[in-house]
Amino acid sequence: MDNSIHTTLAFTWFGLIGLMLVFYVVTDGFDLGIGILSLLRKRREDHDVMVQTIGHVWDANETWLVVLGGALFGAFPEAYAMLLQDLYLPVMALIAGLIMRGAAIEFRHSVAHGPLWDKAFGIGSLIAAIAQGVVLGKVITGLLPGELSGVFVAVSAVGVVAGYSLLGSTYLVNKTVGSLEQWARRIALLSAFITVAAAALLTAATWFISAVGHDRWTQPGVLHLLIGLGAAAAFAFAYVIGSLSMGRSRGPFRASVALFGVSFVGLAVSLFPDFIPGKLGIVEAASDSSTLVFMLIGIGLIFPVMIGYNLYQYYIFRGKVLTGSHAGE
Repeated sequence: MDNSIHTTLAFTWFGLIGLMLVFYVVTDGFDLGIGILSLLRKRREDHDVMVQTIGHVWDANETWLVVLGGALFGAFPEAYAMLLQDLYLPVMALIAGLIMRGAAIEFRHSVAHGPLWDKAFGIGSLIAAIAQGVVLGKVITGLLPGELSGVFVAVSAVGVVAGYSLLGSTYLVNKTVGSLEQWARRIALLSAFITVAAAALLTAATWFISAVGHDRWTQPGVLHLLIGLGAAAAFAFAYVIGSLSMGRSRGPFRASVALFGVSFVGLAVSLFPDFIPGKLGIVEAASDSSTLVFMLIGIGLIFPVMIGYNLYQYYIFRGKVLTGSHAGE
C-alpha cells in the first residue's frame, strides 16, 4: 500500500482510539466519581444507594479501557512503548486502584468488614482518577521533566478528580432521590467550578510550557477551531449550572458528558498530527498498513457489540434507584 493509504489508516486509528478514550472516560468516569464521592458520606445506607446506581454498569464500563490498551498496542506500538516506559508508575497505580475498587464492590456486603471495603472502594477510585490525571498531564507536556511540568501534572490530576466528581454527582442527581440527590446537586456545582478552573489553568499553561501550544496552536485555522470548541465548552458549563439550579435531573449529566466530549475533541486537535507532542508523530508511530487493516476489520465487528450492549443496559436500568431512596435523611 502507498503512503497516502497508510497515512489515512493511521489517522483513522488515531480517531478510533480517541473515540474509545471518550467512551471510557465518560462511562467509567462517572462511577469513579461516585466512588470518590462515597468518601464524603458516612452512612452505609448512602453507600448502598451509590453503589447500586452503578452496580449494573461499572464492570462493562471498564471494558473500554481494555480495548483501548489493546488497540494502542496493536495500532501504535512505538507510542505504546514510549508511553509505558515513562508512565509505568501511574499506569500501575491506575491498575491497582481499579483492582481495589472492583474487589471492594464485590466484598462490601461482608457483615464484619463492610465499612472497610467501602473505604477501599472510595480510595481505589481516587487512586485511579489521580493516576489518569497524571497520565494526561504528562502526555500533554510531551513527557518532559522539570518543576513546571510537575505543577502542570498536579493541576491535571486535580482537574480529572474534579471532573470525575462532576460526572459522578450529576449521575447521582439523575439516579437518586431525597437528600442524597440534593447533596449531589451541591457537590456538582462545586465540582463544575473546580473542573473549569483547572481546565482554564491547564489551557493557559499549555500555551507556555507544552509543545502543543508552541507547535500546534499557532498553525492556521487551529486557534479559531479551538476558540469555537471553547465556546461550546462554556455553553455546556452554563447548561450544567442552569439545569442544576432549575432542579432538572437528566440535563446536568448530559451537559457534563458534552463538556468532556468537547474537551477531548480539543485535546485531539491540539495533539494532531503528533501522538506524543514534540516526540512522536501519528504516522511514524503506526503499525504497517496490513496490521491496521486487519485490526480495522476486528474493531468493526467488536464496536457495534460493545456500543449496543452499553446502550441496552443503560436503557434497561434507566430511571431512579428507589430502594433506599431516602438514604441520608
